[in-house]
Amino acid sequence: MPRFLSVLYWMLFGFITCNLVSERVQAEERPNVLFIAVDDLRPEIHGYGVSKMITPNFDRLADRGVRFERAYCNIAVCGASRASLMSGLRPTPKRFTSYLTRVDKDAPGVTSLPKLFKEQGYTTISNGKVYHHKDDDKSAWSEPAWRGKKSSLWWVMAENQPEPGGKKRGPAFEAAVELDENYPDAITCEKTIQDLKRLAKAEEPFFLACGFYRPHLPFVAPQKYWDLYPEEEVKLPNNMHYPHDLSKAFQYKWGEMRAYRDIPSDGPVSVDTARNLIRGYHACVSFIDAQLGRLLDELDQSGIADNTIIVLWGDHGWQLGEHGFWCKHTNFEVATRTPLYISGPGIEGGRSCDKLVEFVDIYPTLCDLANIEKPGHLQGKSMQVLLDDVKANFKEAVFTRHGGGDAVRTSDFRYMEMRTKNGAGEYLGEGLFDLKNDPAENYDFSINPEFAETRENLKEMLKQHKASIK
Repeated sequence: MPRFLSVLYWMLFGFITCNLVSERVQAEERPNVLFIAVDDLRPEIHGYGVSKMITPNFDRLADRGVRFERAYCNIAVCGASRASLMSGLRPTPKRFTSYLTRVDKDAPGVTSLPKLFKEQGYTTISNGKVYHHKDDDKSAWSEPAWRGKKSSLWWVMAENQPEPGGKKRGPAFEAAVELDENYPDAITCEKTIQDLKRLAKAEEPFFLACGFYRPHLPFVAPQKYWDLYPEEEVKLPNNMHYPHDLSKAFQYKWGEMRAYRDIPSDGPVSVDTARNLIRGYHACVSFIDAQLGRLLDELDQSGIADNTIIVLWGDHGWQLGEHGFWCKHTNFEVATRTPLYISGPGIEGGRSCDKLVEFVDIYPTLCDLANIEKPGHLQGKSMQVLLDDVKANFKEAVFTRHGGGDAVRTSDFRYMEMRTKNGAGEYLGEGLFDLKNDPAENYDFSINPEFAETRENLKEMLKQHKASIK
């Protein structure tokens, strides 16, 4: 071979080799994503200041990254909240309206968060309840979305057995001397652990979603988790009354829970039932905490923790008797505020952020963390600046809605309206809460002349926001 051809050959070989190595390095440097959803999870967690809660693994996760103190879903119902988060689009009176919401029908053609990662070469997997519907957004997943069978003993006892006449589900709460592994969320956790084991050995990065059902109704968990919260220590909220002076347009009948046995069809629950509901909710949160610990253990043992982003979120909050309400489906603080944790490569751990953020911000944030170009349809704002500096300026307000209600929440106030036609029709009433002096939202100040200017400013802010959303 002539010398110049030999030199050309080795130059070409070196060029190709360098490019292959560069591509391999880039692939190895791309962070994985462990995406954890928890149904009906309010910040009833030790690290959020609720000292009675036994949640060491949530606190362990907080030590890895940033805990967001004031994170809000954009609509307090599971299907719609998840669809909004995963699409990066806000809910409207005609889009993402109920638990039956589907991304592939309400936002056809929009590239969802997992689909974007799949298009970028990620292996995308869905375990448990990620979307409300298992078959929603099917093209987003590298493998068919997985859910365990609803056949374990507790499910049959607690949810699938109606009363005579078929009018009600099983009990709203239950404790049993059963092993953790017999419960669906533990089964989902085990499936996710096995996926972590195999994905850790693969060349491609992964987007692994794990959706836990509890603490959604029914509040069913092994007896040992109930034992963490002795019955005599369970306290009821001190505001189990409707907010003073608030329009009756915001009354809420929490029909979701009334479908369960021993829950009255109208009126309040008994004191004993209220205590058991709260105790059961706490037990379920600690049960999920144990599953989170299993995931973190496996991630550490896999050797890929340093290159894995973790995002944990509750799809919305949950009312535990505040204002006489249970469940979600309102725009009050306890229904819309939810835990949010983000950790990953380059994110300093052990920090909390009290800036206002909302769920539509999660999609663009993950794009920035994974160095993926953000799609043009996104309606949120990347939280990257807050992950770098938790005290950075971010948003003046966040917006929530459900049914006929829309609300704006600033650092010090919440203003909300109720209208007909799912929020697009005739005005029915408004409310204004001074969150700085009345964080429990027990007094409506919308008719107080001292708050007239604040009310009008927030009213205009909400009006402009609604007009800007398409």
